[in-house]
Amino acid sequence: MKDEIISKVSDALIRASATFREDLVQAYKHAIESEKGSKAKWVLETILENALVAERNKSPLCDDTGIPHLFIEIGKNRQISGEMIENIKLGVAEGLRKLPGRPMAVLGEDLQRIDQSIGLSSDPHAVEPTPILLKTVDEDVLRVNILMHGGGPEIRAKTYRIFHKHDTDVVRDEIINWASQSASELGCTPCTLAIGIGRSHYEATSLMIEAQVYGRFDVQSDFEKEITKGVNESKVGALGLGGKTTTLATFVKVGPQRASGVRIVCMRPCCCVEPRLASVEL
Repeated sequence: MKDEIISKVSDALIRASATFREDLVQAYKHAIESEKGSKAKWVLETILENALVAERNKSPLCDDTGIPHLFIEIGKNRQISGEMIENIKLGVAEGLRKLPGRPMAVLGEDLQRIDQSIGLSSDPHAVEPTPILLKTVDEDVLRVNILMHGGGPEIRAKTYRIFHKHDTDVVRDEIINWASQSASELGCTPCTLAIGIGRSHYEATSLMIEAQVYGRFDVQSDFEKEITKGVNESKVGALGLGGKTTTLATFVKVGPQRASGVRIVCMRPCCCVEPRLASVEL
């Protein structure tokens, strides 16, 4: 059982790191068809071509191979133990070695890691996954979703409060402003916007992760479409070269809300190869 978990999780991490989902492939094809500018069209075509090569070779979609984020779904009649979680982490480590992941784990104690004073580990598996998110689901399943998060979107992400004024349009417009500014600074556009709206910074960020797991490029709510349209009107375009496609889609997850004048919103402009996601059932 241990070896099976490690193998399955390792394979899923490599899939997440090297493969475009089919709905993302179709989103790129649609963007290429609708793009009029020759430079922007070339960028979109090149990104898609590189992604297909990466899948064929099982090689990373980007030099920044990312930080593993684990989102586990568990059915009400299923169980998960501490031992299973440790085996899942071993699978992540094995996947990072096989990929290979970029060696970018900072060595040292707390303050040494902050100032990066004693260098980096040479072992890709030293890049530990972030704290695991766990969600109960109605399915009879134990599913591990692996997201690989690159550094550029983390720099341009934002988690802050919005005074909603009892009007969702106010929240939408503020998100569009945030995302348009972030996209102009991101560099690796077109992006996909992942947004969580919750009661606290922790909850909003968790919902942003969930939005990536459940979001679909081919199924968009009116709210998501309005945000995508608003950001595309900025005309930042692919790699900032201008054009119609600054963002391919928007994924929004709204959680419980409190009686308050503010909404806590987490917005992450996932880069042109993200969300890098794969799932495996254990």
